[in-house]
Amino acid sequence: MTNNGDEVLPGLAPGARGFAGTLFAALYGEFTPHPWRAPDTDRDAYLVFYERSVAMGWLREDSPAGSWAMNDAGREHPLADKQLAAWFQVEAESVPGDRPLPVQPFLSCAADAVARIGSLTWDAVQVLLPVQCLDTTSRPEIARSPSLLTTAWFDDSDPASRTAVRVTLDGGRSPAVLPIADRLAEVDQGVFVCESYADGQADLRPPFDDGFWNGPPRHAITFHGTLAEWSPEAVGWLAGLLADLSARHGVVTPLLFTASRA
Repeated sequence: MTNNGDEVLPGLAPGARGFAGTLFAALYGEFTPHPWRAPDTDRDAYLVFYERSVAMGWLREDSPAGSWAMNDAGREHPLADKQLAAWFQVEAESVPGDRPLPVQPFLSCAADAVARIGSLTWDAVQVLLPVQCLDTTSRPEIARSPSLLTTAWFDDSDPASRTAVRVTLDGGRSPAVLPIADRLAEVDQGVFVCESYADGQADLRPPFDDGFWNGPPRHAITFHGTLAEWSPEAVGWLAGLLADLSARHGVVTPLLFTASRA
């Protein structure tokens, strides 16, 4: 489903095939369209995201190893806060036990797509995490979390890039997410250093209605800490780790992840 000028709403596109869950990302911040782009161009957020997905081998229809199938994208939404820059929605298949939920490539693709249509100083991101897509039966030990295999990538980050962040994980109507803070504390990693946490919801409301996930926002935990860098890769890595920890703890419903610079 593409944006043809009509009101575009997140949701399953008519005629879409069955899938294990929905990955949804909303990027927030100060956005300025590139002045050289024609105002009537058909190269919208949907098209550039689609093309980037194909180029990187992430689109399921074009690569047997693809991580998602294209569903929808847009720049505006009536339910979003006014600083929304763009949103992207894809269908995610069940994830093998040796791979994390593909949040890192998903957010990287979203950021690349936005950079093609304008300049964004992004301050926050919300991601709907389809935890039910994860197969944790082959991960009996916490040390085997696929996300932990890539922590060394961030060892070379400029120490000056460390950023204070506020991260909220919301289970909606399910309180199963609340013990995840204890699980995170058990993980040996330095990408995200948690300094404190407490029950509490995100400041941003999701740009979709409660029926789209396990809403309304209700049972949530908020972490305060420092992230190795404020980038789609680091934010995506943390979201993937929290999704994995949640699945290990028995969470079987989508979670709303919100990260913002403190």
